[in-house]
Amino acid sequence: MAQKQTIRDIPLKGKRVLIRADFNVPLEKGTGRITDDIRIRESLPTIRYCLDQGAAVVLMSHLGRPDGQRNPAYTLAPVAKRLEELLKQPVIFLPDCVGPEIEQRVKALKPGEVVLLENLRYHSEEEKNGPEFARQLARLGEIYVNDAFGTAHRAHASTEGVAHHLPAVAGLLMEKEIKYLDGALSNPVRPYVAILGGAKVSDKIGVINRFLEKVDKLLIGGGMSYTFLKAQGKAIGSSRCEKDKLDLANELMAKAAQRKVEFLLPVDHVITTSLNDPNSPVKTVPVGQIPDGWEGVDIGPETAKQFVSALAGAKTVVWNGPVGVFEQERFAQGSKQIAQALAKLNATTVIGGGDSAAFVQQAGLADKMSHISTGGGASLEFLEGKVLPGIAVLRDAGSVPAGR
Repeated sequence: MAQKQTIRDIPLKGKRVLIRADFNVPLEKGTGRITDDIRIRESLPTIRYCLDQGAAVVLMSHLGRPDGQRNPAYTLAPVAKRLEELLKQPVIFLPDCVGPEIEQRVKALKPGEVVLLENLRYHSEEEKNGPEFARQLARLGEIYVNDAFGTAHRAHASTEGVAHHLPAVAGLLMEKEIKYLDGALSNPVRPYVAILGGAKVSDKIGVINRFLEKVDKLLIGGGMSYTFLKAQGKAIGSSRCEKDKLDLANELMAKAAQRKVEFLLPVDHVITTSLNDPNSPVKTVPVGQIPDGWEGVDIGPETAKQFVSALAGAKTVVWNGPVGVFEQERFAQGSKQIAQALAKLNATTVIGGGDSAAFVQQAGLADKMSHISTGGGASLEFLEGKVLPGIAVLRDAGSVPAGR
């Protein structure tokens, strides 16, 4: 993929820089308290760089799904407050993101000042990539910076439309995402191992196909593994299975064999009769021996041992999707052992967003990984080799002399 220009390639002094950040943070119901501020903290290097260069910063983001309506449950006000604490300077919070009053306030900004606009998705034109809405947003800046990798796979007004009206470059977080994910695809140091979990094969078909052309080993766990095991004729009890994907599962396993990719499936399972009952019985059984009425909810200890051993000596590892129902501590052991093994590797370890990112944070091992993607859907599509509209629209490195 073509490298993109970043904020380092463009003069920022005295300019108003319009930054699309990803402040879609989880809030506690009722109190509006931010329960995880990692996305806000990840945006700080870009914001600080622009301020240090003598720019005024205009931040925009969405939060949740207000469906084009003003809804106080989705206000970005708590984000403005948290940003103030982290930046140790005032953050002006504006009650909307477009309109004459907002334009007036933004144009009066002085270098070194920071403004945060209200939720973009209070306007339905944001998700529709409305051309007039994109033009209104563009009037708020002189340079556009996309630092919201988590939404780069969506062609929305703030991620794609606005970039047609201003010099458009990547922020430092976006640059880091592209570097690690593109590196894992185009130039991985071998041995190269991918671990895929999560519930459904259908969500990961593109990624599996792509990995089979690239990796030396592919480890499959989580709910999706039962579709592969069923395709091999193994008894999976009441485990999740996509019956319409059994032929595809066989095709993928045949492709792995043909390409000499080691394709590892679970050899034992932790099973239970109910995920909803915290007191449901739990036991471990070998592969192919899950009784009816029981479902697989984690890889078993023997599988964990084999997976950890398959990771030994790896130089590049991509992990997308936990290998068990990690939200329940009793079914998080397999994912925990994989995370601990990755933490000890002398390798480039890339965690592909979503639940696997949440798990690594929860396990307290985030700082031991090379890169944790901030985008679940975006990292999946990137790893599939899809063109992400929010990245495609940014200036290629070495194209236009920056700042013209």
